[in-house]
Amino acid sequence: MRVDTPRKRNIIAWVVMLGIGAFWGSTIPLAKVAVSTGHQPLGLIVWQLVIAIVVLGIVLLFKGWRPRLNRQKLFFYFLLSVFGTLLPNSFSYLAAAHLPAGVMAIAIAMVPMFALLMALGIRIEKFSLSRVSGVLIGFTAMVMIAAPQASLPDPDKAVFVLVALIAPFCYGIETNLIAVKTPKDTDAISTLFMASAVGLIVIIPITSGAGQWVDITGAWDAPIYALIASSVIHAITYVGYIWLVGFGGPVFGVQVAYPVTLSGVLFSIVFLGEGYSPWIWAALVLVILGLVLVQPKLNDENLELGKANV
Repeated sequence: MRVDTPRKRNIIAWVVMLGIGAFWGSTIPLAKVAVSTGHQPLGLIVWQLVIAIVVLGIVLLFKGWRPRLNRQKLFFYFLLSVFGTLLPNSFSYLAAAHLPAGVMAIAIAMVPMFALLMALGIRIEKFSLSRVSGVLIGFTAMVMIAAPQASLPDPDKAVFVLVALIAPFCYGIETNLIAVKTPKDTDAISTLFMASAVGLIVIIPITSGAGQWVDITGAWDAPIYALIASSVIHAITYVGYIWLVGFGGPVFGVQVAYPVTLSGVLFSIVFLGEGYSPWIWAALVLVILGLVLVQPKLNDENLELGKANV
């Protein structure tokens, strides 16, 4: 897509980024609804993968994509399925059954912070005092949620804040895997499609052995609708995010973390009627501050919008 003027390109980029973030954030309270009647994580993930395969498969069909597989690519898809879907979603669904959705939205904002720490460890990022300070501020926000007795509606559930943090930790691993291990001749949409397909092959026997199937053949209730809606929204917004990175560059694309977190909290208040203690509101302010410090610096060189035909 080509846009004539820089001003129009900037407007399009910001509108798309805010829209993607808002829709992506809506999947957090939807996940809360999906587990509200006792559906187990593995069974929910099976259907999430099936829906992602269908949605992304349609996109790839129109693009005329054909798989070109080898051992390296299959192993890469396997790693992405484990650290990008199977592990993080399992722990997210587990934590969502015990924590307010707004807290889940704040926890997911830790993804860039975990990713930065790992990138520093493998030396693909340079040390920056301000960015590391953002990580420390983010972890302080998590302590403010878990530690005070007055923070959560049920203080006994504080341990599930640690469970919720496993998801952004895994996404941090996924981010760095993509940065250093992506095979040649792959694109993001087909990579997500293949990772979903490999993940489905892996999880089906595990789900069967654990007896965690979710039956959607009967009358659909709110959790099933929430599962389907969140799966479709996730697949569509991920494709939109890929488009945004191609249109505005990766440094601009990571700004989507802000509207994801804020909309996740807002949707949880509006649709689930959640209310939060002052500790959680303070944690939200801190985690946004941490994101501001952790994000790469945005400049004109990074924001070369509209040069990619996506």
